[in-house]
Amino acid sequence: MNILIIGGGGREHALARAISKSQKCTQLYAAPGNPGISQFATCLEISSDNPESVIQECQKREIKLVVIGPELPLVLGLADALRNHNILAFGPSAAASRLEGSKSFARDFCKRYQIRQPTYERFTDIRKAKKYASLIGPHCVIKADGLAAGKGVIVCNATKQSFDAIDMMLGGGFGDASQAILVEECITGPELSAFALVDGEDVMWLATARDHKRAFDGDMGPNTGGMGAASPSPDETDSLREYILENILKPTAKGMVADGTPYKGILYAGLMLTDEGPQVIEFNCRFGDPEAQVILPRLESDLLELIISHCSQKQQEAQVVFSPDVAITVIMANKGYPASYQPNSIIRQLDTLSVQSDRFIYHSGTQQNDQGDIIASGGRVLSITATAETYSAARKKAYDTVSHIKWENGFYRKDIGNF
Repeated sequence: MNILIIGGGGREHALARAISKSQKCTQLYAAPGNPGISQFATCLEISSDNPESVIQECQKREIKLVVIGPELPLVLGLADALRNHNILAFGPSAAASRLEGSKSFARDFCKRYQIRQPTYERFTDIRKAKKYASLIGPHCVIKADGLAAGKGVIVCNATKQSFDAIDMMLGGGFGDASQAILVEECITGPELSAFALVDGEDVMWLATARDHKRAFDGDMGPNTGGMGAASPSPDETDSLREYILENILKPTAKGMVADGTPYKGILYAGLMLTDEGPQVIEFNCRFGDPEAQVILPRLESDLLELIISHCSQKQQEAQVVFSPDVAITVIMANKGYPASYQPNSIIRQLDTLSVQSDRFIYHSGTQQNDQGDIIASGGRVLSITATAETYSAARKKAYDTVSHIKWENGFYRKDIGNF
């Protein structure tokens, strides 16, 4: 089968590596891909913003399955357009993707189906938003309602900070994404990312991860798209997994069916493990980045077979097996990220590092210049992943690999997976 992966980050590199291992993969393509992905796939210069061009490319190259990595093409309806042309698409419809595309939609959905979450209100008026933030108190969370590349959340510890965040967002700080905002109570506890494969009311548990979202060591600094991750989450237990399935994931799937927008694809619930139990921070309608870089290396089952079974409405027949090993990934980012940064610095010695079965370098934001050098083109640039029997052993392998990469403009946290 010929397959196309949409996207060009670390998540898509992890998908490409896993899918390329399958005997059912005849030819693998990626759009736009990146220099790392090109090891496994032919990279195509087509835009996912134009579904018609994706469909034409699929027809031209006899591509039968499209795996959609990022959230934006899903929210814009790429999966719907592909299915309308009888092309298998791995990802939810635009209607179902509102769980991620609109935080107010997700909050209203959870409230309607009694899925535990923080108290919240939606605002488009600065004065009213500030009044509600004052009622909540100095500790609150300000969120852009729409997609903001993982940066549209500000956790506030003082009233002035929340007021500044409200001014910034409703003043156009995140463009269309923050035309409306949510003001929420600030809940506390360890965060856990739970991943499931959902087809209507059928929910198949996959894995958990712990994402390190703050930019600097000790969980300090601004929120980012993620500076590293570990899988499984150190908080995962059999009883917690059962609770999340029965009280969050399955009710979400049933609620989407009841609303007439059945969910089909990866459902990723970002949870806070509070003293009162897990609560939903947010939903995502795809694999996370960097969570995919720690979950997929642990998957022992054939990912492509699992995706095909799911798309053929036979996921109940699929077997999902994960290694008992843990995985750690460390993100190397451009200095200045998540704010402004200087792109196009050269990364050296990547080609001298031997890729082993227990460690891998995923390209998250790279390009190749005319001289053949790998350059840093994005904010988050490399995901260095290692697997081992323990978190400490995996950390040691990952940071050992990081230490051999020569990149003057790069920075990374030094405490990823330090549980």
